[in-house]
Amino acid sequence: MEKLTIDHFTLLKVIGKGSYAKVILVKKNDNKEIYAMKILKKKNIEKRKQEDHVLGERNILVEVKHPFIIKMFYAFKNDVKLYFVLEYCSGGELFNLLQKRKVFTEDQARFYAAQIVLALEHLHNHDIIYRDLKPENVLIDAQGYIRITDFGLSKRNVKGTKDAQSVCGTPEYLAPEILLKAGHGKPVDWWTLGAIIYEMLSGFPPFYTQNREELFESIKFAQLKYPVSLTPACKSLLEGLFSKNPDKRLGSKGAQEIKDHPWFLNVNWDTLLKKLYKPPFIPLVKSEVDVSNFDPEFTEQPLESHDPNSLSIGGESIGQKYQDFTYDAKLE
Repeated sequence: MEKLTIDHFTLLKVIGKGSYAKVILVKKNDNKEIYAMKILKKKNIEKRKQEDHVLGERNILVEVKHPFIIKMFYAFKNDVKLYFVLEYCSGGELFNLLQKRKVFTEDQARFYAAQIVLALEHLHNHDIIYRDLKPENVLIDAQGYIRITDFGLSKRNVKGTKDAQSVCGTPEYLAPEILLKAGHGKPVDWWTLGAIIYEMLSGFPPFYTQNREELFESIKFAQLKYPVSLTPACKSLLEGLFSKNPDKRLGSKGAQEIKDHPWFLNVNWDTLLKKLYKPPFIPLVKSEVDVSNFDPEFTEQPLESHDPNSLSIGGESIGQKYQDFTYDAKLE
């Protein structure tokens, strides 16, 4: 079979940009399918010592198959860059939807939160912790359902509550045990679930302040103030998820604890998994290449900098690190 290269795709629009990756809407030339292509420069990865994170992300995307987790179709590389070819979610980021709506009702928030619970449960069943749950990493598909994406900070083979050590994540969503450098495990993801629910209902992450030091002190030691509009069941759920002690946090004994909470009482988990609920917001999508639900900050960027022939010297200095990088979902 012919080796996949960037020449097999037509690049259409920039739709995202991370600290060392760009995401571009692409069309595969042979089957005309539309995908989101995540492009990483090897020298940037090497400079930031992120090789293990990138390979970890590739391995997780190969291993994990779930309706609410982004699907990878291909992975390939050249001398300079690595490419992930992922499903395109034309509804944009949950972050953008939240910015437009300011706050969600509890019913609306529950629809997204319940899908996140199922996605995290699936990852935890595979002993993977996600560690980067935030509205920017939750994508919305054309039907209005979600996918969690970006597994660059995820960690595999985490069984115990102190198996992971590194301080990583987005400041506003960090769990106290990460900041205390006490070792952490799966409960960190349930803290971030609480953070995203809180943000959907209040418009801000918990403990929000622009003073980083103050933020970290509050996460570690302060009691959270809840919006007075919350129902008792919702407040009870959040209090459980925001337990500073990971061993007492709701979900520390498994996702079922959360699924059984009264706030999720009316969720039929099988119905949700089959995507039979009507989503609260169905994105306006004019065509399969519509990017209007993504931030113009990205979509108005030029494509020129993605010339596949702009090879720089020294890309292969990482040696054999990426020899097993390529992947094709159709060959499974």
